[in-house]
Amino acid sequence: MTNEKKTFLKNFIWNLMGTGLNSFNSLFFLIIVTRINGINEAGIFSIAYSTALILYTIGLYSGRLCQVTDIENKVKDKDYMINRIITCILMIIIAIIFVFIKQYSPYKMGIFILLCIYKATEAFGEILYGIMHKNELLYRSGQSLTIKSLGGLLIFWGIDLVTHNLIYACTSIILLNLVIVIGFDFLAVCKKLIDFEAKVNRKNVWHIFKSEFFVFANSFAGIYVLNAPKYAIDSYLTEDIQAIFGYIMMPATVITLFTQFIFMPYLSKLKELYEQKDMKAFQTIAFKIKMAVVGFGIFATVAAFVIGPEVLSIIYGEELTSYRMNLTVILASYILYGISYVNLVLLTTTRDTFVQFIVYIITMIVALIGSNLLVQNLQINGATISCAMTLGVQFVLYTIVTKMIFRKIERENNVRC
Repeated sequence: MTNEKKTFLKNFIWNLMGTGLNSFNSLFFLIIVTRINGINEAGIFSIAYSTALILYTIGLYSGRLCQVTDIENKVKDKDYMINRIITCILMIIIAIIFVFIKQYSPYKMGIFILLCIYKATEAFGEILYGIMHKNELLYRSGQSLTIKSLGGLLIFWGIDLVTHNLIYACTSIILLNLVIVIGFDFLAVCKKLIDFEAKVNRKNVWHIFKSEFFVFANSFAGIYVLNAPKYAIDSYLTEDIQAIFGYIMMPATVITLFTQFIFMPYLSKLKELYEQKDMKAFQTIAFKIKMAVVGFGIFATVAAFVIGPEVLSIIYGEELTSYRMNLTVILASYILYGISYVNLVLLTTTRDTFVQFIVYIITMIVALIGSNLLVQNLQINGATISCAMTLGVQFVLYTIVTKMIFRKIERENNVRC
């Protein structure tokens, strides 16, 4: 086996492990909260975590994708780090404003703000992962995520078990993340890779905000679209219904996770192929990834229909067998989301972000109006229908746009030749 293949395999395995554990953390957190604190607090935790994920897109802003696929490499690591500090502070401020506008109870406010701070530490850690990724050290970010995920679950479970207080439990995972980001991510790995002699370029810091605005807007809109039914439930239904919808939504994370971890190791290769104008090889890799997503998604959907509710009932200790069709419909709709996500990454690599913004504006309108009307009239069934309808519209729009842009790029390449 060549050194290149060994490096790819090591990066793939550790990235798979770290990303997988990190993505499933919300599932395990929700299980812990349900078992220890009860279904009402599980509902609070579910909507708070979803809100933290939406605000997380503000913290990430352009995300690792743009950092790794930065072809010209004019923006330095220190510029990205300063930009990320600003966005993380901003997401916390917005979280505080949001909970006061919603007039939640002090306890619910505390959970919302703490989970937002927790995701802010992860957002800053992502900038360090981007540095590792660009230096072919993706496996190091996988190791970091593994430590954070396993350690976070253990400390969250231990503190919540002893105190029965989510405020203390959420605080504990923030402290753990800070220790790992500083001790492992920065001091042990990235300190050796960052050029500290280079001065921070303020123009570059603000250039990130300007040039990557549509990447951020698309990410923000994308997460909102996935969580729009939860906000409709928060407005019209009860905390226990919120928790139940969170339970049946959680298995869809498997498809999202599969799509992300199978794509991540190919980012650098896709960037190279696009630079070389080899769109045939570029699209071949994309097609194979999409077929893998479809195959895995069908398997997951069938499994969800056959044994999903029974397994979830055992995991959460709540009777969920009456939600079999809800679970199946959600899993099936996430196959479409997985393909849309692949198209999102491809178009971000080619820097076609404005057209994605248009796609998300349309999808957000569908999600906002559809989720509120359907949940108000059909309750949890309305939330399920809204999810499927929104992701279906997104899939159709992304498919059309991606085909149009790729044809345009191929025509331009042929003209240059």
